[in-house]
Amino acid sequence: MSTIRLKNIKIYAFHGCLVEEEKIGSDYLVNLSVKADLSKAAATDRLGDTVDYVHLQKIVKEEMGVRSKLLEHVGQRIINTIFKQIPLVDFIKVTVSKVNPPIGGDVAEVSVTMQSRRD
Repeated sequence: MSTIRLKNIKIYAFHGCLVEEEKIGSDYLVNLSVKADLSKAAATDRLGDTVDYVHLQKIVKEEMGVRSKLLEHVGQRIINTIFKQIPLVDFIKVTVSKVNPPIGGDVAEVSVTMQSRRD
């Protein structure tokens, strides 16, 4: 089993429970790690035999573009879409972080980490 990681994908999005968050948005960082058997790709040197990280980034960007009240909801959508679109992936860990959250204190970020294994 091998791992592919995408670190600190920067996205501006409109998630949150507050009306202001829906209107003005916020900066987010997404960290993604997927596990898959990449032995065939290691032998063939063919993009079609691996998990394309461009495809992973596209999924993250698209799902972050769909408004959610909760980071848990958008994180689960990212997991579901990766499993649906990329059969080679067996395990996913995703962290969605809201930078400078509006919580009435000096907090650099809040984040939710979710992980799932293919059934």
